[in-house]
Amino acid sequence: MMKVIETTTIKTPYLKLNRRQQTIISIILSASFLLMIILGGIFSSNEKIQTYLEMRNLSPSLQHIFGTDWLGRDMFVRTLKGLTLSLGVGMLASASSVIIAVVLGMAAATMGRKVDTFISWLVDLFLSVPHLVALILIAFALGGGIRGVVLGVTLTHWPSLTRVIRAEVMQLRSSEFVEISRQFGKSSWWIATRHILPHLVPQFFVGLVLLFPHAVLHEAAITFLGFGLSPHQPAIGIILSESMRYLSTGMWWLAFFPGLSLLVMVRAFDILGENLCTLMDPYRGHE
Repeated sequence: MMKVIETTTIKTPYLKLNRRQQTIISIILSASFLLMIILGGIFSSNEKIQTYLEMRNLSPSLQHIFGTDWLGRDMFVRTLKGLTLSLGVGMLASASSVIIAVVLGMAAATMGRKVDTFISWLVDLFLSVPHLVALILIAFALGGGIRGVVLGVTLTHWPSLTRVIRAEVMQLRSSEFVEISRQFGKSSWWIATRHILPHLVPQFFVGLVLLFPHAVLHEAAITFLGFGLSPHQPAIGIILSESMRYLSTGMWWLAFFPGLSLLVMVRAFDILGENLCTLMDPYRGHE
């Protein structure tokens, strides 16, 4: 009598993440990468960006992974400090721009037809001028530097978000809980601060993250053209501008690594903004 031995295959369960878990992991990874850039720029030693003529024009190696420039400065440390400076300028400018958008969006939707018409005309006026042209004019008029760049970016990046916030406030005005508050005799200021403003907090943070890449790229662009930050500061735009004269001599790493690092940082913020939008969307956040 033959015994038939049945072998059972044990299926090992595999980890399957839903949409919300994938979104949270992407947010954590993007935020961690940006935090590493900030900490690296803050705690990197300034000695490596001093002039060492005996180590100038070195190609990328294990000792200098981004190479050195024509003065012997370590390009990796210069790039980290430039990215940190761009992060600070971009965050300050985008936060100021979002605050302007929130104030004007709420004013347009709650302060009557004349105010709404004026703010809509102002939005159309700023949108009709290319961002870079208006940014260069404002930065040049203010004398450049960090103040000129921050104010230039702030005053040119609020119109699109203002339209979004105005439409959101107009929708909230017709909500049932707002109508009930009006029937109970609540003032417009009380309704704006207690009902409307809390609903705009997600738009504030998402707008801040989505405006940041534009602020950083425009800051680098006008600095590259010579209308932005001071040449003595290790900004990415200055690094790219200085490296242009050495590309013909074969020193490709002077522009390649800083430019690639800037694009990776901007892409990380794009991923962070997209996933925050997904997480805050009630229809997609729980998939």
